Amino acid sequence: MHRQISLSGWLVLLTACACFMPVRPVYAMTAEQYFADGNRLFRDDLYWAALLRYRQASDEGMESALLHYNRGVAHYRAGQHIRARESLLRALAEPGLRIVAHYNLGLNAYRLGDREGALRWFRLARDQSQNEKLRDFAVIAISRLRDEQAQPDAFDNRAAARARKRDFASLKLHARVSFANDSNVFRSPDQPYVDFSNPTLPIVVPQVQSGVFLPVSLSAKYKINSFKFEGFFVAYRLTGRYYQDKDLESGNEYQHEASFGSEYRREENGRVRKVYSAFKVAQHDETYYDPDDGSVRNVAGIDIDNRMDYLRYGPEVTFRQAHERLSFGVHITGQLWNYKEQLVVPEYDHEYFLVSLFGQYKFTPSSLLRLTMKSYSRRFGDRPAYDLDGQQHLGNPNIRYDYVSLALTARQKLLGNVWIGFDIERTVRRDQYVGYNDYTRDSFGFEAHWTPGDRVDLEVSGRYQLYKYPHAFAFHNPLAGDKTQESARITVLGSYQLTRRLSLIGEARFRETVSNDTRIQYERTQFIIGVRWDQ
Repeated sequence: MHRQISLSGWLVLLTACACFMPVRPVYAMTAEQYFADGNRLFRDDLYWAALLRYRQASDEGMESALLHYNRGVAHYRAGQHIRARESLLRALAEPGLRIVAHYNLGLNAYRLGDREGALRWFRLARDQSQNEKLRDFAVIAISRLRDEQAQPDAFDNRAAARARKRDFASLKLHARVSFANDSNVFRSPDQPYVDFSNPTLPIVVPQVQSGVFLPVSLSAKYKINSFKFEGFFVAYRLTGRYYQDKDLESGNEYQHEASFGSEYRREENGRVRKVYSAFKVAQHDETYYDPDDGSVRNVAGIDIDNRMDYLRYGPEVTFRQAHERLSFGVHITGQLWNYKEQLVVPEYDHEYFLVSLFGQYKFTPSSLLRLTMKSYSRRFGDRPAYDLDGQQHLGNPNIRYDYVSLALTARQKLLGNVWIGFDIERTVRRDQYVGYNDYTRDSFGFEAHWTPGDRVDLEVSGRYQLYKYPHAFAFHNPLAGDKTQESARITVLGSYQLTRRLSLIGEARFRETVSNDTRIQYERTQFIIGVRWDQ
């Protein structure tokens, strides 16, 4: 039953390149992680890559003045002066960034050939008392524009007075609505198979079903700027997909997440220190369906369609220290996953713990190498572990899986608007009972990003994963042989900025999983087009 990954994935990739311009990455990170990665890439002079990460942070709900400021400076360094002006203007909402934003707006206006606009912004930077260094720079800039004797007008005086006034709080909003097509809603196998998990060994004929759905993403963040380097926030985010055909409603999925915490950032003597801490609560809902036909799963006459619904909550902390060439940091997460109570089957309730360490070295302004080590664990409270014969006896201890991974990432800028990246990762999972579900996973990924103009961004990325199970059986049945599994994912991304706040987005995704446990073998292609609005 084992087969190699088909060539259809590459055909889908070629079709997607010709027809779509998507925006999301192939594997998801949080908005804060995208933002941190963007800052790292900016420090490495990979401005196009940094802009991609900043945009992805915005897509995931981050809307801060600091994000707009960083995007503005990155656009300026990349020669995209119209976009730089738009982002820097949005950064003026943060009092702590206004002075430096004024100065950078002056530089950007000069590059655009707007002499009067440059003078106006430089005057604002000059006529303030909070930052003497920037004031001196502004005086020099005005002198070079041969207007050292010019006096600010009434408008400039009022703007300078506003710049000295500190806003106490800010509210950021984000919305994304799309229209999409899914070639395999329930991830159904594409061929008949013998079900070795059933003692009668029936032949199953899956029903691959396609349909349209609406991906939705909404977020809001309220931040209180209490201290010079630190701010406190509360945030909310909704993500989901909703299928339009009533027969496909089992494929609907959505998640609400609320969080609160603090963000700290301090830069001095060429060093940058950042600390992010938050407590998050999320409610996730999806239907527990049979992939063969999308029907609700039933045990002993009782529907268990809500088996995958859960409430997840816990804290997370990220620390990062960056120097000119060397950067390092740590991320810690602790969560409780509380699934819906079930009467006839074990529940998926478990504890989740993660510790991640990374170190990064920049060899040149256009190349870097990053090493990441992770250790995490899932400890279930109501799921018996498997014996070496594939049986899950009720008297066995509960499942505990411990993971260790090591990843190496390299990025290189080729031209002014093109960069590529490669990564390899090995993950080892240990089943702490008798090792039945141990595996080793080798992962190989790539990214390529191109910005052909001020308004257009394009990216192609992919990932291949190979699982090796030393003890597990396909279908948990020795008759089916040792379990095998491999998967491939390809994503084409793109966006076109229509206005300062509105963008057209597009995405094409292909995924294929191959295994001799045919129940989990499928192909899936999704095409998405929509709009994104940022306030």
